[in-house]
Amino acid sequence: MASAAHAPSDLPEKTLLPISEVSRLTSTKSFVLRYWETEFPTLQPVKAPNGRRLYRREDIETVFEIKRLLYDEGFTIAGARKHLAERNGGAEKPAPQSAASAPRQEHRSRAHQKFLLDLHEELLAILTLLERE
Repeated sequence: MASAAHAPSDLPEKTLLPISEVSRLTSTKSFVLRYWETEFPTLQPVKAPNGRRLYRREDIETVFEIKRLLYDEGFTIAGARKHLAERNGGAEKPAPQSAASAPRQEHRSRAHQKFLLDLHEELLAILTLLERE
């Protein structure tokens, strides 16, 4: 199957892209992206307050990698999931003293990141409203 027209290095500089834009950039249907979110823990776009999925650059790069593994390399979903987990797991090992607190820190970090992304989205909406006047 043909690869996407765009390479990960050609991604726009915007910080967050809606699923429709990611679908277009990666030549992958939106329903496939939503399915991959359930199958690949490394693919976790943030949800805007209005429920829209917003993909960060690293999420889009993950989509390109998943697509390459499945379509070009012939991996199964389980095999691709394992490959991504090994690749990501090997590079980031928590320090021994923080192993017990890692889940709480990760949760706090995710909550903080989500808060900042929600705030960013709200500020963009306010800016849009102000520009209309």
